Amino acid sequence: MANLWMEGDRYQIKGVPDRVKMNQLNNLLHDSLISTEHVEKCAILDRKEKEQRAGSPGFVLQKDQILSLQEAFKKCSMIRKEGICFEDKNYKCTRADKNSIYAKQLQSNDGMIITQTATLLIVATYTERMFPSVCVEAMEKLTDYFREKGR
Repeated sequence: MANLWMEGDRYQIKGVPDRVKMNQLNNLLHDSLISTEHVEKCAILDRKEKEQRAGSPGFVLQKDQILSLQEAFKKCSMIRKEGICFEDKNYKCTRADKNSIYAKQLQSNDGMIITQTATLLIVATYTERMFPSVCVEAMEKLTDYFREKGR
């Protein structure tokens, strides 16, 4: 779907507009994660630009939070030992490797999952009333989908 518009006195042509891409990614997040009812909040983040590309309603990550999540993958052994802090909550790491980080909150059974592809970070949280295994499965399927697409 190409886009043609006028900017000043020049025509501009571009592929799918960013707002459409974001809507598509938001729909994908909803269909693959939120609809399971075992994901509380989630977001798709651009690793290079350190920007949020899509997110569940009200879940907006700042650049420093994105950088912190990205850095966690470079420090897997430290994350496994010391845990990770996200949104002012401390999490104990239950798995950390080059592709995924699974963590459980220290004060409750809430948790988070972070996965990465070549260009994206995907983050999801779940609450103690949700099944972590369903959240993990949905996250890994979505991540595999993006890997297959080369993203």
